[in-house]
Amino acid sequence: MPGRPAGREDWPGRPWGAAYNRDVPAYERHVFICENRRDPADPRGCCSAKGSEAVRSRLKELVHEAKLRGRVRINSAGCLDQCAHGVTIVVYPEAVWYGGVTLEDVDELFREHVLNGRPVERLRLPHMRPAREPG
Repeated sequence: MPGRPAGREDWPGRPWGAAYNRDVPAYERHVFICENRRDPADPRGCCSAKGSEAVRSRLKELVHEAKLRGRVRINSAGCLDQCAHGVTIVVYPEAVWYGGVTLEDVDELFREHVLNGRPVERLRLPHMRPAREPG
């Protein structure tokens, strides 16, 4: 089939590429931090100008200190389309969106949500909640 590397075998019934990740466990938490940069004249602002790099660095440091490599992943993201609410973070698998996160909030967010699965309600973006949350 065009586009597939020669000699690549997939699992039966799975889409192409599934074999590539078959031995990689899913992350318990995958955290995306917007680090988008906009023109300083843009009225929406940007997460980068609000300290997103420091926020991401601290989260990565906490993951390292807690020895969670391979279980928790911290990633930079491009624009998450919430510029006016930055620093914006989204945590999966729960798809919890946070806004206005500062460096001072990071340890609490890590402890409560990343380690214990409890979203930090005061930082959540209300307009990004599902129409009906479970529970």
